[in-house]
Amino acid sequence: MFIPKANRIAVFSYLFKEGVCVVKKDSVSPTHPQIEGCTNLEVMCLMKSLNSKGYIRITFNWMYNYCYLTAEGIDYLRTYLALPESIVPNTHKKAAGRPEGRDRESGDGDRKYSGGEGGGRPAFRSGGDREYRGARGGFGRGGGGQDE
Repeated sequence: MFIPKANRIAVFSYLFKEGVCVVKKDSVSPTHPQIEGCTNLEVMCLMKSLNSKGYIRITFNWMYNYCYLTAEGIDYLRTYLALPESIVPNTHKKAAGRPEGRDRESGDGDRKYSGGEGGGRPAFRSGGDREYRGARGGFGRGGGGQDE
């Protein structure tokens, strides 16, 4: 299928920027939701071509193709789009560290359940529902049916 160079560059630049691309298996859709100016069929054909060359990995699930860029694909798109080595896809960037939270060993723990002997939830720490079941408790095989 002939795909205009402008559309090919738009698809490749989106794929390189994000690192992943989701393509619905719908060949009659006039546009792709994330990529401007391209039909869904063009994006499907380009992803199929890149997959056959080993530049992406495709996972198909519920009528959607999930395309993941491989290391060889990053090198190929970097040379095709003439990008420097310092630019990497969003999926390969380091995520920011978790923000500092409260100290877990402060003893304040679970403020919602502060009653009972154990400091936790009262029904579980102090045996809150043992009155109606009896001391032996339980159902099923040998669950305290008759006292002998």
